[in-house]
Amino acid sequence: MKGSSIYRIGFVCLAVVLFSCDKDYLNRPPEDQVDAEFFFNTAKDLEVATNDFYTMISGKDVYTDDSHSDNVVPLIASDRVRGSRIVPTRRGSGGWSWGRLRDINFFLENYHKVSDEDAKLHYGGVARFFRAYFYFDKVQKFGDVPWYGKVLKAGDEGLYKPRDSRELVMDSIMVDIDYAIDHIPAEKELNKVTKYTALLLKARIALYEGTWRKYHGKGDYERFLNEAVVAAETLMNSGEYSLFTSGGADAAYRNLFSRDNQDMVETILAQDFEREKEHHNLGYLMTAPTSGAWGVPKDLVNSYLMKNGTRFTDVANYDEMEFYEEMQNRDPRLKQTTAGPNFIVNGESSVEPVTLAGTTTGYRVIKGLPSKDQWSAAHFDLIVFRYAEALLTFAEAKAELGAITQADLDKSVNLLRDRVGMPHLNLANANANPDQYLENMYVNVDQGLNKGVILEIRRERRIEMFNEGLRWDDLMRWKEGKKIEQPMVGIYFSGLGGYDFNNDGNVDVYLHDGDPSGAPSTATTLINIQQRPLTNGTSGNLNPFSLGGSFDESKDYLYPLPLEDLSLNSNLEQNPNW
Repeated sequence: MKGSSIYRIGFVCLAVVLFSCDKDYLNRPPEDQVDAEFFFNTAKDLEVATNDFYTMISGKDVYTDDSHSDNVVPLIASDRVRGSRIVPTRRGSGGWSWGRLRDINFFLENYHKVSDEDAKLHYGGVARFFRAYFYFDKVQKFGDVPWYGKVLKAGDEGLYKPRDSRELVMDSIMVDIDYAIDHIPAEKELNKVTKYTALLLKARIALYEGTWRKYHGKGDYERFLNEAVVAAETLMNSGEYSLFTSGGADAAYRNLFSRDNQDMVETILAQDFEREKEHHNLGYLMTAPTSGAWGVPKDLVNSYLMKNGTRFTDVANYDEMEFYEEMQNRDPRLKQTTAGPNFIVNGESSVEPVTLAGTTTGYRVIKGLPSKDQWSAAHFDLIVFRYAEALLTFAEAKAELGAITQADLDKSVNLLRDRVGMPHLNLANANANPDQYLENMYVNVDQGLNKGVILEIRRERRIEMFNEGLRWDDLMRWKEGKKIEQPMVGIYFSGLGGYDFNNDGNVDVYLHDGDPSGAPSTATTLINIQQRPLTNGTSGNLNPFSLGGSFDESKDYLYPLPLEDLSLNSNLEQNPNW
């Protein structure tokens, strides 16, 4: 599928001429109208034009967004985690940019000139997919936004309109994504938007809006949750996708993300990269001590169940277990997400020496970690949409509606557990005994009869979709922003001295308070607690983010608008308390 990359289109130069996005406003010079006279004539013209829209989708952003949440602790915490976002000044900054929308609307005003009816339906659907994608991002960030369904010219009154209601915008998004589903052909393509991509985007949009409305007290949430169920179940019933299982329970989940080339078993849309042509730096962010140094937080490690399906957090002294012990007999996804004892790098045959230098918390991120030759410049494909999300969306929407059954769990969440050989989630047991650890994590969860299973689905979603760019949005829609303020700590150490991480009788990690002279020669990682502090002085958890997160419930669920835009358009109002 390398030849059909969503980012390497042979005609992209022409598309860029027509659809340049280097200005963040809606009115542009009228020369575009002249271009449209000779460009929108053939099906190939429509393909070329819509190919440019794919630059809106960044697989790299999918895999870096979690480092701006409570899922990944980077070397330097982001502004939104630290609660230090500020109101942007420059027009079109801070996410309040509209150039891409203008490109899409320009296409939609001109594509009808082509005589090929099938092409018009197909590419009209693709354009509406991207308009739905564009506006969904805007609603997530800003709430109410102006809806523009056409190209605006200088002097148009609409240039200075106020925001439209969230209800109008969301209903318009749903109309667009339904058009895309109805008119894009039901053909599988790895690097192009298809009917199946549109179904999954609709499920994501509807789940977000339904749970946002439910937990933020906005009403009419059931309509969107039902739409999420239908979209996800339609994709599930299509039979076109299944879960990737190559490598078995102990390797399939990791293999799905770390291979160079994606296929269309589980992956619905991927960003394509090729050696010698295009690269990204995700391998570097996972391994570089002075750059990303990504670390998995301890509360996520604690959330993985035992191999027999019981809760790790029900085990005595779970919070003071040393590394080797806590990694035993757990959900196999744990050691396919973070490096466990005797970790072997993708493509290698020998065990990797224990090193905590490239991870803030001590728990290395290995989901998507490529072979060593790609640690500085990676070229493995990046998954943008995959089938597992549909299973989780279906289950969550049904649970939030109070309509979930054991049969629903068996055809969704329990398929994910089957992939890794885990016991099934039992509806009655989950609701009869909600997990207190998860209740403390999600304080605003529905307190009804399905509380237990909703918590378990949230556990499953965080584990299964880790580092795929959904975590911040999940916390926002659940109204769980304060989760950011819970400790983001790492591996537990009972005191100074040596630790055997792989149970081979040799010290791998040695902690000291400035004098490493006692470290044995086998120690591959030396930790000076004056530089990498623990939570309790000479004992406790690695504490890379001692200041902790900060979240203001009165404003931080939305982003601020730029000052210049507010000044230029007096009908716009700033989001509350910014």
